[in-house]
Parts: sequence; C-alpha cells; structure tokens
Amino acid sequence: MTHQSSTEPGLLVRMLTLLAGVILLVLGFMFSVVIVAIIAVVGLAAGAYFWWKTRKIRQVLREQQQTMREQPPGGHVIDGEVIVVDEFTDQEKSSQRRVR
Repeated sequence: MTHQSSTEPGLLVRMLTLLAGVILLVLGFMFSVVIVAIIAVVGLAAGAYFWWKTRKIRQVLREQQQTMREQPPGGHVIDGEVIVVDEFTDQEKSSQRRVR
C-alpha cells in the first residue's frame, strides 16, 4: 500500500472557495452601491441646504439688477469703450530695463 499526499485541494475545498469568493464579491458590490447612494443623498442635501440659505441673497441681487436697469445712477447711461495699447517708446523701455 502506497500513500500519496496530494498538494492539490479537493473538489469540495475548491467549491467552497469559489462560493466564498462569489459571496464576497456580491457583498462588496452591495456595500459600494449603498455607499455611493449615501454620498449622493448627502451631496444633494448639502446642495439643497446651500440653495435654500442663499435664496434671499439671490432675490436682493435680482432686485438690484432690475433697479439698475430701470433707474441708472444719476439718470444717465454712459456707454464707452476702452482701448489698451501696450506700446512703449524707446525712452520708457530703457528706463524699465534700468529699474529691473
């Protein structure tokens, strides 16, 4: 009679390992879905709270904008354009070089 020790796990051990792995994967997926849902609800609640707390500020700003459109300061609207030219004369360039 020869007795050989097998280093390979048996069929039952492999099936239990597979079952445990599948259960762990399913549980991990379930917990991740729950955590993502909780984060989404907390984020929406924080956004709604912020929106609710700033509603008076938005209302005041809208009223100020409407007033500015209807009654500009001093009763006059001044339209204009600004042109910025970044050219220097030779004298200005040389004085800037010395300052730096």
